[in-house]
Amino acid sequence: MRRVLSVHFAPCALFVAGVLALVRAGSFEGRSDWRSVPPERPATAIGALVVISSCALLLGLLLQPFQVRAVRVLEGYWDRWPVTAGLASLMIGVQRRRRHALSRRADASARGGGARRVQADAQRRLAARPPQDVLMPTALGNALRAGEISAGERYGLTTLASWPRLYLQVSERAVVLLRSSRDALDTAVNLCWSFLALTGTSALALYDEPSCWWLCGLELALAATAYKGAVTAAQAYAGLMHVAYDLHRFDLLEALHYSLPADRDAEEEMFLRVSDQFLGERGADLPYDHGRSRNRGHDTGSP
Repeated sequence: MRRVLSVHFAPCALFVAGVLALVRAGSFEGRSDWRSVPPERPATAIGALVVISSCALLLGLLLQPFQVRAVRVLEGYWDRWPVTAGLASLMIGVQRRRRHALSRRADASARGGGARRVQADAQRRLAARPPQDVLMPTALGNALRAGEISAGERYGLTTLASWPRLYLQVSERAVVLLRSSRDALDTAVNLCWSFLALTGTSALALYDEPSCWWLCGLELALAATAYKGAVTAAQAYAGLMHVAYDLHRFDLLEALHYSLPADRDAEEEMFLRVSDQFLGERGADLPYDHGRSRNRGHDTGSP
């Protein structure tokens, strides 16, 4: 219920309330009269709340299946159309220049406490970005890509293929943290879309009222703030993905009834073959080890 309210209902309610305010002010018909926006009677206020809640609930239900697409668009997956594909190439160039600037700052010799703090910050920000050859057009895309390509790859696992399976093996405490971080990411993304949609609606309603254009600027600033929040939440989510692989990668092998590796080299070889199997590659068959799973099941009831 909390996810439904924060991720879907609240952003939609903000958008519906903004549109309703524009309608009550008469912004679509002529000059806005903002004095008529607040309800004058309790019955009118209750009716407005019912309208906002009903429309927000319906809109949230309609948009819920597109949550993954909403995140991916802000990540920068724009290759389906020629115009957006060209924009993606330009934005990737910008991201490369920013990465080069961070790299130079991180590698520069630092003298003094202030310079060392700047260098440490550049190194931290650089570590949160993916390699140059897999950069995404946006900061959100790079934050999620950095986690996707490094969380499991450190051990030989392909993150995108293994994450849905490993997620089912994580502890309850880790699940709570991962869900909370993902909810924060999705909420920030939906707030960003809501403020962007409200900016477009306000621009359409107030195009002939220059004195009210500041409202569009405010909504755009709120959209940018929500986007920055989404980037921060994505970095936290990527960090939790790293922790999940650190602690539960061997639980994945036990759930698949495979033998545990004896050393680091055997671990990487095992996980490479497991990843090939997840991706449907041939020649990745591995021998089963059912005895370990049976013993584990018997041990769960012992004190």
